[in-house]
Amino acid sequence: MNILVLGGDGYLGWPTALHLSARGHTVGIVDNFARRHYDDELGVESLIPIRSLKRRVDTWTRVSGKELAVYSGDLTDAPFVDATIGDFAPDAVVHFAEQRSAPYSMIDREHAVYTQVNNVSGTLNLLYALAERAPHAHLVKLGTMGEYGTPNIDIEEGFIEITHRGRTDVLPFPMQPGSFYHLSKVHDSHNIRFACKIWGLRATDLHQGIVYGVETDETTSHPDLATRFDYDAVFGTVLNRFIVQAVVGHPLTVYGSGGQTRGMLDIRDTLACVELAILNPADQGEYRVFNQFTETFSVGQLADMVKTLSPRPARIESLPDPRVEAQEHYYRAAHTKLLDLGLKPHLLSDTLIESLFAVVEQHSHRVDPRVIHPTVNWRQPRSAARSTVQVD
Repeated sequence: MNILVLGGDGYLGWPTALHLSARGHTVGIVDNFARRHYDDELGVESLIPIRSLKRRVDTWTRVSGKELAVYSGDLTDAPFVDATIGDFAPDAVVHFAEQRSAPYSMIDREHAVYTQVNNVSGTLNLLYALAERAPHAHLVKLGTMGEYGTPNIDIEEGFIEITHRGRTDVLPFPMQPGSFYHLSKVHDSHNIRFACKIWGLRATDLHQGIVYGVETDETTSHPDLATRFDYDAVFGTVLNRFIVQAVVGHPLTVYGSGGQTRGMLDIRDTLACVELAILNPADQGEYRVFNQFTETFSVGQLADMVKTLSPRPARIESLPDPRVEAQEHYYRAAHTKLLDLGLKPHLLSDTLIESLFAVVEQHSHRVDPRVIHPTVNWRQPRSAARSTVQVD
């Protein structure tokens, strides 16, 4: 197939592009390098050094003998999106090209507006381009389990059957997003579903949990092909942060009680899920949702696991939660559709956590402890003029 990976320079986009290329697909990458600019803005760096996209692509061609098409541009630029879709003629489009951090979206008014404009308008431009230039292409869109929030009922995969006053219907599952970022993802889901309904597009919305890991068959084939490892308080995921803290002797900082529970999955399973969605596409006019995670853990459970496996003595420290979220809550979400398609999950184990420790130990000289402490408070609305998160 011709597969276009939007956000193909990012943490998940890059290994996804390599994975699909290695399997014989013709792969194109679209990116505007915004993720690299966020690092410059915040004064942080990926723990693992990442090469320029040109060097990455050249190395992949040399290592694999396969070429990647590269389109440099922004999804908020409608003419660019139209031209790219028209030129590449995709059979499938994998859409990772959005600002992905909840804390980043909550820094201040400017970052909230940027996140929603960037994410929602970029996806709208894509939907129009697909409708006009590639109406049979299958859109595989990265959503998030955070769209659902933490309801006191079981979470279904996108839709729920409701009986009200004697009448029954299947409706979109009620969403309770917890940040302006998560709200942008909900808006995307509504817009994609509407486009499938009115234009006959086909789309799979992957409501993904928290991803951990950096090593795939392709990214480990050469140092230039490595993907990001974020550990800072704005873009770093909780498991990454805990492992880095343990390695440098910093307390494992648990926000609030640590009872917040989330779905999680290995990066290799993200690649497998995307591939399964592509190889088993939605029907024309169909909008479907797959919940993409393999296990659930509370923040406290993850901290305990890291503390137990840490090669150095580690301690856990509780911080006031900068987020507005339930500290203890019910969490049970369905995730059977990808398993039914053949997903064979990699589960979080002692061995995997130990391998992540090895990655962090290798690059521990690059750790900046100053960027780990939370700097964004959900409870304090701020204008751009009064906000700062950069580490001096």
